[in-house]
Amino acid sequence: MSVALVIVSHSVQLAEGVVELASQMAKDVELRAAGGTDDGRIGTSFDKVSDAVTELRQAGHDVAILTDLGSATMTVESVLDLLDDDEAAHVRFADGPLVEGAVAAAVTAQVGGDLDAVVAAAAARELFG
Repeated sequence: MSVALVIVSHSVQLAEGVVELASQMAKDVELRAAGGTDDGRIGTSFDKVSDAVTELRQAGHDVAILTDLGSATMTVESVLDLLDDDEAAHVRFADGPLVEGAVAAAVTAQVGGDLDAVVAAAAARELFG
């Protein structure tokens, strides 16, 4: 099963920019930006995160989620809390720096890393020393 990434940021532009950058390094990895509130303001949206996870899971991917700040992480935790046990086994929060972590995670997914490897890469940033 391939691993896809959801990038959660308080800023629409930041989330989209991280997706753009990571896509350059990992062209075959599915990435989704979930930035900003539902009405386009700075903040996070439960629905944007949940919809991105649902879309990627329905396409058959495991999903790693990266965030920019603590309250984005709280939004992700809320999404994860509502997943049933089967879905929860396929979706994980990747605790690491947003930009470097996303690129490291995407590259790891590109070369066939499983969900554990992708999450570990986001935290470790091993690709960048």
